[in-house]
Amino acid sequence: MTALTLPDIAAQTSRHEHTLDWVGMGEIALPLLLAEQRIDARADAGVSLDDAGARGIHMSRLYLALQVLEGETLSPGLLQQVLGEFLASHQGLAKRAYLHLRGAALLSRPALISPLAGWKAYPFEVRARQDPWGFHVELQVKITYASTCPCSAALARQLIQQRFVENFAHQPLNHQQVLAWLGSTQGILATPHSQRSSATLRVRLDSSTRELPLVELIDRAEQALGTAVQTAVKRADEQAFALANGQNLMFCEDAARRLHSALLLQPGLSGFKLRVVHAESLHAHDAVAQSRWNWSPA
Repeated sequence: MTALTLPDIAAQTSRHEHTLDWVGMGEIALPLLLAEQRIDARADAGVSLDDAGARGIHMSRLYLALQVLEGETLSPGLLQQVLGEFLASHQGLAKRAYLHLRGAALLSRPALISPLAGWKAYPFEVRARQDPWGFHVELQVKITYASTCPCSAALARQLIQQRFVENFAHQPLNHQQVLAWLGSTQGILATPHSQRSSATLRVRLDSSTRELPLVELIDRAEQALGTAVQTAVKRADEQAFALANGQNLMFCEDAARRLHSALLLQPGLSGFKLRVVHAESLHAHDAVAQSRWNWSPA
C-alpha cells in the first residue's frame, strides 16, 4: 500500500497580499536554566511573515527550536542561536525573529542581623529580537522594597516635639525620666506611614554582554534603595529594618533617582527605563515615578 503524503496547508499559496509583523505562539510552557536554577517559564515565539504569497509559517519548527533552552544556561549567545534557528527554518518567509520569556527567579536572601535566610521571588522577562539591523536583548526584573514617606516622618517628629514641650516645659529634665518617656507611647505618639513598594527595571544589553545580569541588577538596585523587603527575621532583624527605613526616607521621586544613578554604573547596558510604584497607605492611589536613559519614549 502506497503511503499517503500528508497535506501541508501552511505551505499553500495565499490569496492575500499583506505581510504580517508577527506570527507565532504564545504562553508556551518551558523550563529555563538561569541564576543557577531551573525556572518554570512561559515563552512567546514568533517570526515576521514577509512573503505575502505564503499562507502561514511552520510553528512546529519554532517550538522544536526552543528545546535547546532546556539544557543550557540562558545567555545572549543562546538566545541569538535560537533566533537564528527560527529564521533558518523559515528562509524566504521571515526576516525578523522574536522571543519573549517570562518567569520568576527564587533567590536566597540573608536576614539583616541574624543568621536566618529565606527565599524571595523576582519576576523577570527577557525579550530578544533578530532583524536585518542586528541582534537585540532586553532584560526586565521587578523588585519589592519598603518606602517611608519623608513628609509623614517630619510630621510625626513635630508631634513628638510638641508632646515633649507639653510634658517637660515647666520642670527640670531628668535623664531617666526622659529615657522612659522616649520608650513610651505617651512620648512617641506618632509614627510615619510606610508602604510596600516595587521597582520595575528594564535594561537593554549591549553587544559585549555575554551573560544575563539578573542577579547583578537585583543586588545593585536593592543596595541603592537600602530597604529591600525581608524573608525570615528575628526581632533584631526587624529592628535593623526599622533603622534602615528611618535612614532611607523616600518619596517615589527619590527612589527613581537612586535607581537611575545605580543603573548608570551597571556595565554592559546600552539603555534602560524604570518605573517605581509606592502603594501608599495614606492614599487610596499609588505614587509613581519613571525614568529612562538612552531609551526612546513609546
